[in-house]
Amino acid sequence: MSSLVLSFREMEKTQLSLVGGKGLNLGELSKIPGIQVPEGFCVTTAGYQKAIGQNETFQALLEQLNRLTVDHRNEISIICRKIRQLLLKIEIPVDVVKAIAHYLSQFGEEHAYAVRSSATAEDLPYASFAGQQDTYLNIIGKEAILQHVSKCWASLFTDRAVIYRMQNDFDHKQVFISVIIQKMVFSQASGVLFTADPITSNRRILSIDASFGLGEALVSGLVSPDYYKVQENKIVDKRIATKKLASCGVNEGGTETKQIDLAQQNTQTLTDPQILQLARIGRQIEAYFGCPQDIEWCLVDDTFYIVQSRPITTLFPIPEQHDQESHVYISVGHQQMMTDPIKPLGLSFYLLTTPAPMRKAGGRLFVDVTHQLASPLSRNILLNAMGQHDPLMKDAIMNLMERGDFIVSLPEDKKAPAPTRGNTAMLAQIENNPTIVSELIKRNQTSIEELKQKIQTKTGLDLFDTILEDIQELKKLLFDPQSSAVIHGGMNAASWINEHMNKWLGEKNAADTLSLSVPNNITSEMGLALLDVADVIRPYPEVIKYLQDVKDDQFLDELVTLNGGQETRNAIVAYLDKYGMRCAGEIDLTNPRWSEKPSILVPLILSNIKNDEPNAGTRKFEQGLQEALKKEQELLDRLKQLPDGKQKAIETKRMISLLRNFIGYREYPKYGMINRYFVYKQALLKEAEQLVEAELIHEIEDIYYLSFEELHEAVRTNKLDYAGCLVEQQAELATRQIISKRKAEYKFYEKLTPPRVITSDGEILTGKYHRENIPDNAIIGLPVSSGVIEGRARVMLNMADADLEEGDILVTSFTDPGWTPLFVSIKGLVTEVGGLMTHGAVIAREYGLPAVVGVENATKLIKDGQRIRVNGSEGYVEIL
Repeated sequence: MSSLVLSFREMEKTQLSLVGGKGLNLGELSKIPGIQVPEGFCVTTAGYQKAIGQNETFQALLEQLNRLTVDHRNEISIICRKIRQLLLKIEIPVDVVKAIAHYLSQFGEEHAYAVRSSATAEDLPYASFAGQQDTYLNIIGKEAILQHVSKCWASLFTDRAVIYRMQNDFDHKQVFISVIIQKMVFSQASGVLFTADPITSNRRILSIDASFGLGEALVSGLVSPDYYKVQENKIVDKRIATKKLASCGVNEGGTETKQIDLAQQNTQTLTDPQILQLARIGRQIEAYFGCPQDIEWCLVDDTFYIVQSRPITTLFPIPEQHDQESHVYISVGHQQMMTDPIKPLGLSFYLLTTPAPMRKAGGRLFVDVTHQLASPLSRNILLNAMGQHDPLMKDAIMNLMERGDFIVSLPEDKKAPAPTRGNTAMLAQIENNPTIVSELIKRNQTSIEELKQKIQTKTGLDLFDTILEDIQELKKLLFDPQSSAVIHGGMNAASWINEHMNKWLGEKNAADTLSLSVPNNITSEMGLALLDVADVIRPYPEVIKYLQDVKDDQFLDELVTLNGGQETRNAIVAYLDKYGMRCAGEIDLTNPRWSEKPSILVPLILSNIKNDEPNAGTRKFEQGLQEALKKEQELLDRLKQLPDGKQKAIETKRMISLLRNFIGYREYPKYGMINRYFVYKQALLKEAEQLVEAELIHEIEDIYYLSFEELHEAVRTNKLDYAGCLVEQQAELATRQIISKRKAEYKFYEKLTPPRVITSDGEILTGKYHRENIPDNAIIGLPVSSGVIEGRARVMLNMADADLEEGDILVTSFTDPGWTPLFVSIKGLVTEVGGLMTHGAVIAREYGLPAVVGVENATKLIKDGQRIRVNGSEGYVEIL
């Protein structure tokens, strides 16, 4: 067996680097009993590397390519063309030619072959790279095959393949190519089989595309295929297309496109028994590989041949489950306004904190709401709550319930208990205590200070015991009945005001204005406090110039040499002392906090200096307060003119007091939680230094890719207990492999878009907004902060990209509290995620920013720099 050329049956599972993803999968397919795979062999990457050898021109061009990014399209195109021309001219090494001739003599040189590329970065579990390299069909004779081997090598450097690698962070120097040479199958029909529905992601449904002739016509889009769906060995959907063309082999080699006879154009490509037979083959292949597959097949004389199978990399993973029952899961990220993946350590801390039935998938968390949906009572309460925080989620679940084929109602005595919306007696008790909010805040602050003192002296197992003990204290504070009553009191007051002012006065969203500049909102205070930092720096042009060039996080130490530098440093440090534990995506404990990466704040401070006048923080708060007081007086005066107006005004005054006293506190419990998370994190990073010294991990931040439990065990034993299996030997190597694997998984998860609602079948459920009288071409979302504003769209996915001008409207995927400092510089807000009571909506109302959230694909539909109109009262965005 030569390492230059391997037949499919000679390949081993470990030889991805030799035969590439496509070649490896064909080798595995050949070993599955009963699966027909056309015979063939691979010219391995060793043959390719031998050909390019020490070619200095090739290496120089590769170096040039590695210095480019996806933005350099013209340069990429020029260099790629030079590399392709070079590879087409390079002589194939003699021993590679001999090995190819040997295998051709075994399989029959007189046969026609398909010559197909198989790169090492192709058909992988986390990236398919499908269609990035070339395939040539019906190639006859050794010389023609050798020619097309060179063409396949050259196709590693098509513009599209190179750009795709750049987008997926693959190093061009580390990607090699093998070439598959496989007997041609001249099929009567061919197509693609997905063992999970590519539209809904439902793993129980197989989807088949089928057309006459070779698969080339289907893949290239020349023909519309028949479309069949199979579930539980039954055909559940069938659409027969008009198939006018077919791709066929030509006697002298190559392919041609032919017209299909008129009588055959509308006939079913596969018979029903053939459809079911192909579905069974698909399930067999899926079971062998252990994940859903994208399979290319051919039909010859009633026999199905499989010519390719790759993982479907676009499916969102199904949340982990412990039984075979049907489950419905809703996204935590859409409720917490942070839909990015969370690293393992961050996930485990969130799971330790919450009592909800959480499940992990794709680096995200989901709540299992199956039992709540089974009971009509708890279902209605859940759906009503969803209507507030995410109407798209509510509509998706309502669509599922209306189908009646997934959730079975529980017997009366087993119905899930209904969640409560706050204790009435407790609400009455706290309403009569004007100091309740300050008492709750003081209790939280005292508890955090006690933790900081206590944890300083803890190391090793004592540290882990201290954290676990303190998490119980955190849970007491988060789920304290008084705290919950205050939060619900403020939310209920807002709902009451909006409902009754609309009913009595025809005034919509009155609570928005009444919520301006409320006291005790730690998140909105954070944004205003950064304006005060800007005021300290504003008089010092030398400091401003220095900050404009800041590139790293050591800038605070160098500031003191400048005029005004000490004052600037003091102001920033004081800000970080109070808010430095925050950041974008802060529910993931592993994300860098502002205290760890203060350079993140620099563009925001400079933006505040540029866009605002001195004393803007105080002025904005006072302006909001006056608007709220004016709106309150206006409403009360109008109410007094109504029948029974005096009583209505008294009740409304009471609700406004509840709103203003309590609604700001809603942000505090999370601030307390994030504070504690940062204390835990700092202590664990110190502990990680010991693991680095013991060479169990390579760098301190590797602990982010271990769960809290695994980290605990690693500290206890100086080994790693992974998935319940203690690594006794080669602990360092095994741990690093685990961490490396999880880093790769995390990068893959970053590319996935989490669904709002997913079932245990993997089906992704989507909802729609049901609203009338919306302008044509408007993009619909949820109105959360009233008003209408026009301005420049500033599309941002990362806070570090902040470069705002006066009057900009922020368009982003989500905004958690860490984004709040930007809110003082914008005039409106559009997000893809969010609801009426999520953080971005609450702060937008307090700052008086028109806001529309839950706008699906907003960051794609709206381009940076476009002029847009945001209607925060009716819930839509217009591109002007």
